[in-house]
Amino acid sequence: MGAVFSQYFEELDVAQLAHTYASALPFPHIVLDGAIDGDRIDAAATSFPEADGPNWTSYLHLNERKRGNTHLDTWPSELQTVAKELMSPPFIAFLEQLTGIPALLPDPSFDGGGLHRSERGGFLNIHTDFTAHHGQVGWERRINVLLYLNEDWDEAWGGHLEFWSADMQRCETLVAPALNRMVVFTTTTSSYHGHPAPLSCPEGTARESLALYYFTSGSSKPVRTTDYRARPGDGLKRVGIYLDKKVLRLYDIVKHRTGVSDVVVSRWLSRLSRRRRP
Repeated sequence: MGAVFSQYFEELDVAQLAHTYASALPFPHIVLDGAIDGDRIDAAATSFPEADGPNWTSYLHLNERKRGNTHLDTWPSELQTVAKELMSPPFIAFLEQLTGIPALLPDPSFDGGGLHRSERGGFLNIHTDFTAHHGQVGWERRINVLLYLNEDWDEAWGGHLEFWSADMQRCETLVAPALNRMVVFTTTTSSYHGHPAPLSCPEGTARESLALYYFTSGSSKPVRTTDYRARPGDGLKRVGIYLDKKVLRLYDIVKHRTGVSDVVVSRWLSRLSRRRRP
């Protein structure tokens, strides 16, 4: 492995981890603490940029409220180094052994991934992810890796990653977004996850993470878009979740067919969001 990984990570028993991964509920996943070297993770977290400027996309609608940056060359060098190691052949080999999925492909374009930042009030409703790369024909999304970069995160602020059962009746797993916590999970049409409760962190604090997705090529499966779902007890909120999902599905289809830029849509959503504020 590269220099960014900690000694703890280098000494992991991958065969044992693979068993733990495959047997995890409600779908295959694992949580690894301390994977990145302490100095490296501290530098990456400290360097995390403010979510402003033309390289940031605003995801502001009924099913999520966050900002993302997929432009690797615009990130601070500390974050670039970590991201590149998580796309390196040794780490890909580790993922293949862990998940049992061969021939995984990293995504340097960070389609849907990259740097994610959610401020006070931010959230991401429970969902399954889109199943195909928007720019690579035949690429099927298989694995998600999330690395949290939150220094001194208070669990009372929320932001826990929730894993829900396939029937959307219960939350099976909660993962706090603590610094240097890595979550790896298999992406399927029933891997429901998110952090749906609005964050209660102080103003000026944010939930920050690095998201990387891994694909296999040669798929001829029908493309499925992000599938948001309501939780039991969401009441009338489920109507908005459903309608917003339908609008986003239409946009995703248009994006696949035309290559329309998220940047244009992001700017429009940002202006609309500002107009709605009192």
